[in-house]
Amino acid sequence: MTFSFDKQIERRNTRAVKWDLVKALYGSEDVLPMWVADMDFEVPPAVKDALTERAKHGVFGYTFTDNALQDTITDWLEYKHDWKVKSASIQYSPGVIATLHMAIQTFTEKGDKVLIQTPVYPPFYEIVKSHDRELVKSQLIVKENKYEIDFEDFESKLQQGVRAFILCNPHNPVGRVWTQAELEKIVALCKKYHVLILADEIHADLVYQPNKHIPIAKIDEDMEDQIITCMSPTKTFNLAGLQVSYAIVPDKQKRDALEKTFHKQGMHILNTMGITALDAAYNSGREWLEHLIGQLQTNIDYVDNAFANHPKVNVFRPEGTYLIWLDFRELELSQDELKEFLQKEAKVGLNDGASFGEEGSGFMRMNIACPLEIVKEGTTRIIDALKK
Repeated sequence: MTFSFDKQIERRNTRAVKWDLVKALYGSEDVLPMWVADMDFEVPPAVKDALTERAKHGVFGYTFTDNALQDTITDWLEYKHDWKVKSASIQYSPGVIATLHMAIQTFTEKGDKVLIQTPVYPPFYEIVKSHDRELVKSQLIVKENKYEIDFEDFESKLQQGVRAFILCNPHNPVGRVWTQAELEKIVALCKKYHVLILADEIHADLVYQPNKHIPIAKIDEDMEDQIITCMSPTKTFNLAGLQVSYAIVPDKQKRDALEKTFHKQGMHILNTMGITALDAAYNSGREWLEHLIGQLQTNIDYVDNAFANHPKVNVFRPEGTYLIWLDFRELELSQDELKEFLQKEAKVGLNDGASFGEEGSGFMRMNIACPLEIVKEGTTRIIDALKK
């Protein structure tokens, strides 16, 4: 089957965060939005058909998850990541960030230290601070235009009494897909210092050759019970608005404790349409995803090549995700000046690099999960503004 990713779908007036909040966020309707991490592509036909049929039924009462849905998830994880997961280890959730919030509440106490690697997805900061935990940061370092883990710093931070570490893999925003060797070092150090690993692997399915996503829970069987892995079909198949995800929690005691916290917050049932979409996507979306990866690769190639002749912008080519980390530091602008330049001169709405932490100052994040013509338009607007 062939799939088209060049269709420009009008998303305005659908309450789309990405498109309908442009004026409120960027001050003008003519700014091209390339920011929030959802796609401008239609979902796989099988998902659209399944949701349509479910809507035709006309009754949307309470919906439960069953063994068939568990099998769908375990089959997907084995197919996509060669990861054999016991169905009993699955914990459902409306979202990965919700699960991380619940895990911090469940497995740490007020004042406990929680480690993150910066720059990183902005909600990670809120997850730690909103529960009165102490935020500990280990800054990623750049070597040969590629972000790496500073393991000396990482270990020194763990030595300070860190209780939990939130891993982002593939990493948002820098686009790294951590290698087997890197993951082995992480696991060994967390094992040494008895640190719980909370892994956000929501972009796991969106990885480009020759890179390969390896669930960190596969690294060491002895550490499996000290790892909670958060995953979802929402980034993969553009289902973010349906709020459906799951965590893999092998240790029954931890799983029961986490489930208890979810129930305390009244979060114990999934969205009916979310269940329908997950089931259809994982069962019938494999070929569509292969084509999507090809389209995203084409879009990344275009951005990388377009900026190659413009030394004022450095592209960190992503190994995974559909997000490109752009380095504008050669422009020697303050962060406010950089934002104003992109909004008012280039007329492109990107994510503010500083929102990912102070280490993101001078950077911006670009979402390229849209038809190539939009990618070309946004890139051209930036380049033309730079020429001026």
